Amino acid sequence: MKIWKIASSCLIGSGLLAVSALAQEPPAAGTKAPDFTLNSQEGKAVSLHDFKGKWVVLYFYPKDMTQGCTIEAHNFQRDLAQYEAKNAVILGVSEDTVDSHQQFCTKESLTFRLLSDASHEVAPKYGSIMEMRGMQLAQRNTFIVDPQGVIRKVYLKVNPTPHSTDVLADLPGLQKGGATE
Repeated sequence: MKIWKIASSCLIGSGLLAVSALAQEPPAAGTKAPDFTLNSQEGKAVSLHDFKGKWVVLYFYPKDMTQGCTIEAHNFQRDLAQYEAKNAVILGVSEDTVDSHQQFCTKESLTFRLLSDASHEVAPKYGSIMEMRGMQLAQRNTFIVDPQGVIRKVYLKVNPTPHSTDVLADLPGLQKGGATE
């Protein structure tokens, strides 16, 4: 017991325990999606439970106006009508501010919701936070959530270029009750 107290004091003092909080595991397919409320680029509060009855493509991405994130967002925007036809909404989440999201949406003509997790509360619940150059950023992961709020598919460390196409290809099978991964 004494050794644990000393070790934990050293870990807390060195900040290593804080880093381990970043390494939370993503929720698995078949589990209830953690609910949240975040502000969109419009400054409006958006909660996951607002979309009960719809499929939600909840994607986490590192940073507005960066190459990979812009490609991924453009592809979701390009395919938005196909998602809507499948009763699905797109929600993008990053650690950027509402103002940053607003600028990104304006510059790139994005019409789906981007949510600000600037307080780093939601990305860790989804095991989607990383540290890069001393900054906390969302890790590029995606979760397909069914109309009852259950995660049906998890994509980890996503390649932004084919991602929207991959999600669209998987969605019909999931909607028919296909296997989860």
